[in-house]
Amino acid sequence: MLATILNQPLLTRIDHVGIACRNLEEAVEKYQRLFCLTVVSTEVNEAQGVREAMLGAGPGYIQLLEPLGPDTPVGKFLARRGEGIHHIGYGVDDIQEALAGLRPNVRLIDERPRHGSMGASIAFLHPADLGGVLTELVQPATGAKGIYGDA
Repeated sequence: MLATILNQPLLTRIDHVGIACRNLEEAVEKYQRLFCLTVVSTEVNEAQGVREAMLGAGPGYIQLLEPLGPDTPVGKFLARRGEGIHHIGYGVDDIQEALAGLRPNVRLIDERPRHGSMGASIAFLHPADLGGVLTELVQPATGAKGIYGDA
C-alpha cells in the first residue's frame, strides 16, 4: 500500500518530452520544418552523455537527445529500442520536497537533484514504478522564464 504523499498536486505541468535521436541536426531540422518550432536552447551535457536541443512547443518543450557515445544511457536506449520517446519531464515547484515525498513510494534513480537543461535542477524516477515510463522531475533555474515568460 502506498503512503499518502501530499494533499495537493506535486506535478505542476508537463515540462518536456525527451526524444532520443541518432542525429541531432537532422532531428532539429525535421521538427522545425514539420512543426515550425524554434530552438530555444542547445547544450552538451557531458554528465548525462548527450547533446541536446530544446524546442519550444506551447508552454513546454520537446527535448531532442543525441548520445555522445554508445555506452551512455541514451546510446543504450537507441541500441535497444531505436529512436523515439525516451522520457517525460514534469515540472515541480520544489525538487527537494518532491523527492522527499516520493522516496517512500518510488525508486529514485537520482537521490539528489543534478544539473539539467537550461540550468534546471532535475531528478529521474525509476520507470518500473511508473508504468514503464522514465520520469524526470524538473525545477527550473531561479528566475528562468518559459518560452512565453510564464515559467
